[in-house]
Amino acid sequence: SGNAVCWVTPFRAASDGRPDRIIFRGGPYGAKNDYALQRLEENGPFPEHGPDEGLLMGARNIEPVNGGGDWTVVKPDHWMFQGTGMKAGDRIPGLIGWEYHGQPPDLPGLEVVASGTAWQGGENAQQWTATIYPGPKGNFVFNASTIFWAQGLSSPPGHTLPWSHWSRPHGPDERVQRITKNLFDRATGR
Repeated sequence: SGNAVCWVTPFRAASDGRPDRIIFRGGPYGAKNDYALQRLEENGPFPEHGPDEGLLMGARNIEPVNGGGDWTVVKPDHWMFQGTGMKAGDRIPGLIGWEYHGQPPDLPGLEVVASGTAWQGGENAQQWTATIYPGPKGNFVFNASTIFWAQGLSSPPGHTLPWSHWSRPHGPDERVQRITKNLFDRATGR
């Protein structure tokens, strides 16, 4: 994901009084983290303020929120990379993009599986991190740290690859497909 769980979006009643009809930007997630307080100051005031989104996603919204770069493996021995042939430092060109996450929280069992630099406008560097951590019921949470992940899975007829900040995904990639298969197989107990 990228730039997800950024703003609290509660429901409110419609003008005729029917409940839960309108969604609005209630305020930032991020608890008391600096970036959340900055969003509150620059864009507020807001009636809502959400908790640290990193505790749900395994990484946080960061500034700048957009850019592009390569998805770089840092923990190739993790089960999610089984059968990919990937080694530490291997890159999937352009897979990080448009939006991404970074600054993982302190969660039991959280592992950074990929990380690197995204570039905004080819000039402003920002660090991103892809994470995975175990959930409380035998589940896991994976954050690929990119909204371009699907670009590595398929390219249906008529699809045009996005271009962002002098970076772009390169379309279907067997490694992204295998990582996704490994994640789904683990989630379904295969």
